[in-house]
Amino acid sequence: MNLNITSNKTRTYDAIVIGSGISGGWAAKELCEAGLKTLVLERGRDVKHIEDYPTAMYNPWDMPHHGRIPLAEQEKDPIVKRCYAYDEATSHFFVKDHEHPYVQEKPFDWIRGYQVGGKSLIWARQTQRWSDFEFEGPARDGFAVDWPIRHKDLAPWYSKVEKFVGISGNKDGIDSLPDGEFLPPWELNCLEKHIQQRVKQSYSDRQVIIGRCAHLTQPKEIHLKQGRGQCQARHLCYRGCPYGGYFSSNSSTLPWAAKTGNLTLRPHSVVHSIIYDEKRQKASGVRVIDTQTKEMTEFYAKIIFVNAACLNTNLILLNSTSNRFPNGLGNDSGLLGKYVAFHNYRGAGGGTYEGFEKEYYLGRRPTTAFMPSFRNLRKQETDFLRGYMVAFSAYRTGWNREIHSDAFGSDFKRESTEVGPWGVFIMMQGETVPQEQNHVRLSTELKDAWGIPQLVTSIDYHEPNDTKMVQDFHQQASEILEKSGIKDIFMYDTKQSPGLDIHEMGGVRMGKDPKTSMLNAHNQLHHCKNVFVTDGAAMTSVGNQNPSLTFMALTARAVNFAVNELKKKNL
Repeated sequence: MNLNITSNKTRTYDAIVIGSGISGGWAAKELCEAGLKTLVLERGRDVKHIEDYPTAMYNPWDMPHHGRIPLAEQEKDPIVKRCYAYDEATSHFFVKDHEHPYVQEKPFDWIRGYQVGGKSLIWARQTQRWSDFEFEGPARDGFAVDWPIRHKDLAPWYSKVEKFVGISGNKDGIDSLPDGEFLPPWELNCLEKHIQQRVKQSYSDRQVIIGRCAHLTQPKEIHLKQGRGQCQARHLCYRGCPYGGYFSSNSSTLPWAAKTGNLTLRPHSVVHSIIYDEKRQKASGVRVIDTQTKEMTEFYAKIIFVNAACLNTNLILLNSTSNRFPNGLGNDSGLLGKYVAFHNYRGAGGGTYEGFEKEYYLGRRPTTAFMPSFRNLRKQETDFLRGYMVAFSAYRTGWNREIHSDAFGSDFKRESTEVGPWGVFIMMQGETVPQEQNHVRLSTELKDAWGIPQLVTSIDYHEPNDTKMVQDFHQQASEILEKSGIKDIFMYDTKQSPGLDIHEMGGVRMGKDPKTSMLNAHNQLHHCKNVFVTDGAAMTSVGNQNPSLTFMALTARAVNFAVNELKKKNL
């Protein structure tokens, strides 16, 4: 008996964090700084900053296939191959389709990163705050449920996160895209500035800005203390940045948490479920399957943060059944796994520009030009709900393709290195409306390699709303480019499946009423007070901004609340 007690003590912590990605890393940092002994569980392998970025300095010719994924591997893993960041130099940071299968009741491209740091190693690093136009959207337009918070509730936590992460950008004074704590911005190139000026002349409701991104353009003392350095504008970020120039859990929050002496990081740990104590009416710990030995172990804690990334967070909670919660932890409302939404990326296009022939640009800037949402902002003005951001970039097209057939030697070298005219690529990032039928659930028949039910994804576009939004983008983007003197304009619908945006959100949504939501204003399960969810699963709606900054701010805020409640002995 004494041996068992001792064993339990060695597996008992003040807090457990499930997942080590963007939000999990922040939970670990905040909990450890508050003095809590914290166990971070990561289902994938360990990845240490710098030493575990094997391809970070590779040239194309250093790789067997010059950066391309062999056809046989593409055929074996057809979903992950569609991700823009997946190639020979980054494939080790992505989950292959066959490694963790799931059931697509409707087509859904689930892009995952199972390793310490999660998808923070391979994210696109675009960071915008939400405004009250987003937080008030569901209540105003009559979908989903009202958010229990507003920008003012999150503003100090946005600031805390921005200062630590390092966000480059301008203070643009746009009420629908609140300003933050910024490092010096990247610069628009000459054609982007030209389009910016034409938009300013042509529209009173639209503004072109340089994208705000998690890159250190001018490191501050707090960043140097983290051991991070200035962004080198290489744009090889998805391989892992040895300079720490962009934010990731690996280069920032996890090492910071480790410095406190309060962090225990356990990779190769798939969370099977959360343990619910019927007598104490709270969660007592988690069941973990070791991916190498397949042994199950239980770990215990006073508070648990679930940050496994949206769909895996839903999976864990759905699999956490008990006599009290036969349909998943905290799921009295029956809403767990429902109202999953995402971003509409289907609209895209471009064109060419005659001019600026003698102009070029320096380096590989890690962000683009952005135009904050201007549709249905202050009133309903279209035949579709909500709006979209616009992102675009201008670039010099490739080498001169009209090389003379008799060119040789120096002539060939000169002609083959001449760049072509300017091109523009433009795309949308639209808000989709959460629908109850868009859900995930557990398979009753299929299990994964660890004996856990496979996830069933039943998520689709909301028609005709989403197609009407794409059509509106096509019309507005064409008009903007035409007014800017762009020629050979083309637009297209990518028709990509949901999920490829990698911005899936919902299933464990926040709200004011336990009957219509899973979490309260502090990301606390209504019916299991010592469990918190602060990743994408917690989102009530999806806005049109990139979501990761909001995940981090929600996490920092929730940890602060949890620690105070723990001190008051309310947990």
